Amino acid sequence: MRQLKFMGVALLVGLGIAVSGCSHRPLYGKSEGNAAVASQLADVSVEEQRNRAGQLVRNELISGLGSTAGGKYLLKMTVVEKTDSVSSVAKNVVDRHRYRLTVTYQLLAVGSGEELAGGKSFSNVSFDTVQEPVADLQAAENARDRAARELAQDLRMRIAAFFATRNS
Repeated sequence: MRQLKFMGVALLVGLGIAVSGCSHRPLYGKSEGNAAVASQLADVSVEEQRNRAGQLVRNELISGLGSTAGGKYLLKMTVVEKTDSVSSVAKNVVDRHRYRLTVTYQLLAVGSGEELAGGKSFSNVSFDTVQEPVADLQAAENARDRAARELAQDLRMRIAAFFATRNS
């Protein structure tokens, strides 16, 4: 029994030593000689959007980035939304839908207009309708809000990863 305890402790100490030697570095930690990723995220301003889904993504990004107007970087986005019926049973009053939000984005340097990063991302969210107009409308709005929140989190992570790799 004592030998098992000793082996467990030895294993934990060995793992601790192995992990302490790895080159893991926190995403939001400060790099030597460089600004922190968090302060660079705050320098990203997000372009105004023309549709409601785009406005929701933009609002979530502004909250998550800590953006201010007139930053060093500009995030341009094109947000497209689409709703598909996934399943519908003739005698059933519940229909399943998929709300898909897609964004194409570019991170530009404000002074030069140079594209620093870009790409596409998407979010799929499901919701049900129950043949009740107010409940159906609320379900669709909730799906839009969830998709916008997920998409904004993904964009924030992508931009943070770009700044982290750029600074290393």
